[in-house]
Amino acid sequence: MEFTDHPTGKRLAALSLAALGVVFGDIGTSPLYALRECFHGEYGIAVTPENVLGVLSLIFWSLMLIVSFKYLTMVLRADHDGEGGVLALTTLVKPRKENMTRGAWFLVILGLFAACLLYGDGMITPAISVLSAVEGLGHITPLFKPYILHITLAILISLFLLQRHGTAKVGTLFGPVILIWMASLALIGLHQVVRTPSVLAAVLPWHGLHFLIANKLHGFVVLGAVFLVATGAEAIYADLGHFGRRPIRLTWFLVALPALLLNYFGQGAHLLSTPQDAFHPFYAIVPRWAIIPMVILATMATIVASQAVITGAFSLTSQAVQLGYLPRLRVTHTSASHKGQIYVAPVNWLLMVCTVGLVLGFRTSSRLAAAYGVAVTASMLVTATLFYIVMRKRWEWKLPVAAGLTALFFTVDFSFFAANMTKITHGAWFPLVIALLVLVVMLTWERGGEILAERARGLTKPLDEFLKGIADDPPKRVPGQAVFLTRSHNTVPVAMIQNLRHNKVLHSEVYFLNIRTEQIPRVPNFEKIELERFGSGIHRIIAHFGYMEEPTVALIFTLCRDKGVNVDMNTASFFLGREKLTIGTPPAMARWRSSLYLFLSRNGMDPAAFFDIPSEQVIEVGARLQI
Repeated sequence: MEFTDHPTGKRLAALSLAALGVVFGDIGTSPLYALRECFHGEYGIAVTPENVLGVLSLIFWSLMLIVSFKYLTMVLRADHDGEGGVLALTTLVKPRKENMTRGAWFLVILGLFAACLLYGDGMITPAISVLSAVEGLGHITPLFKPYILHITLAILISLFLLQRHGTAKVGTLFGPVILIWMASLALIGLHQVVRTPSVLAAVLPWHGLHFLIANKLHGFVVLGAVFLVATGAEAIYADLGHFGRRPIRLTWFLVALPALLLNYFGQGAHLLSTPQDAFHPFYAIVPRWAIIPMVILATMATIVASQAVITGAFSLTSQAVQLGYLPRLRVTHTSASHKGQIYVAPVNWLLMVCTVGLVLGFRTSSRLAAAYGVAVTASMLVTATLFYIVMRKRWEWKLPVAAGLTALFFTVDFSFFAANMTKITHGAWFPLVIALLVLVVMLTWERGGEILAERARGLTKPLDEFLKGIADDPPKRVPGQAVFLTRSHNTVPVAMIQNLRHNKVLHSEVYFLNIRTEQIPRVPNFEKIELERFGSGIHRIIAHFGYMEEPTVALIFTLCRDKGVNVDMNTASFFLGREKLTIGTPPAMARWRSSLYLFLSRNGMDPAAFFDIPSEQVIEVGARLQI
């Protein structure tokens, strides 16, 4: 991992500033709309002193229990070789394939579904964040109101169009922008708190309990709006591998948490004296002279938050491809110095179309807020479930401790999930449907790959049998190096069988190359290559890569030189299998899933491009397989 040590001094400061921009951009823009939705949203409650203190109390304890305790203190400890996120957590609890049980498969599917929810989040977050910031123009003059939607769409479309150019240059501004944003949140909030210090009583938990008891069902439903303050908590865990625990924790407790609390309490203090401003309490506490600069700063902050979520979707896609849950897609590195800055075109355009559609469909951030929260709370429930397995199986914690912590997490998370379920008919179904569709694609691609591997084994033979046949009846040898990519390390690739059958010759040097993705983020270079010599110029190379890495044949053969094997990338011939797929009778999967697999297969990258093999040196050998 890049940040496994304990940074100090200037390096710690630099990492903390970068983490502020990337990790806390999403949760840091919630003050734009979270408190407003409690009092002016779809299920807004009356603006009374008791309700204001009750809502602020719920906000305070939500940030303390969900973000500070659950994620920053506990879940952040469950790293997978330094990497975080629900996909890394899933690989922690996933046993080897031969040990897979129904219960384990259920946990894996749960984890995949939670990861898929990121795509829905990646569509809603840019829409609601940018729209809520631009709506501040309406506070400058009503003349801007007819153009709010147009300006929002222009910003969002520009953001997605710029993705392919990368964010290496503007990325250095992310941290400073969010730092200025957080400082502004704290200052305008502090001004109101000083004027009405009685609002600080909201830190006492019984104000929140009294709010829920007094308002009954209505108060419970308002929890769906309260939860908006914690959206972005999953991103904190997902970005663990980029920055490490110490910078993330330091940034949260010293900068983000105080700034957010001061702003929420400042908005609440203003509502105690001016309840009629509930339609937008954030801009109501901004001094009149600072409205225009604050709208500009808010827009910049929401762009940073959106960028972080979009990049997260790209990273998730890259990991899913390496783990075999998605077809090969072109992943473009947009920065030579930052590994995490990548671009995946199909994902970018899908996010753009859906984000623009959400803005056009909902038209206001308040309506979008009604669709926001279900996906995030569902993901948090899955995280709590998987974290329990880690505590019991990996860390071997005693049952009372693990069960007690999980019960606390479930009580909080499920309360918010149930409250957000009331939003289903108001658009919250959208991110769930997106996640389900992506999950179906992932499971179909994985299952289809397993079926094809079984079919291919019927066309080939075990490696031991092949070597014995070569020794008993040597074919004609021709000078040169031939590399055969193979799905399995112990079987001969179909391309080799077909080549021998039709050309009846064998190169003087033959390399069977099996590239594996391991269930860990990264494999050290000295452990990447397994090399075995069988004699007669025949070799087997097994290359191990982590799911956060991108395998290339150039790197593989560079590492092979240290083991005494020199494959000339300029002259070697690469033999790849090209399967012609048809739907079997009956199909191995449901016909619609087989058709989906065929569609995905036709639109995925071919192995030569994916593994960066020179196209002029590729020889494709076809085989017909049924799916």
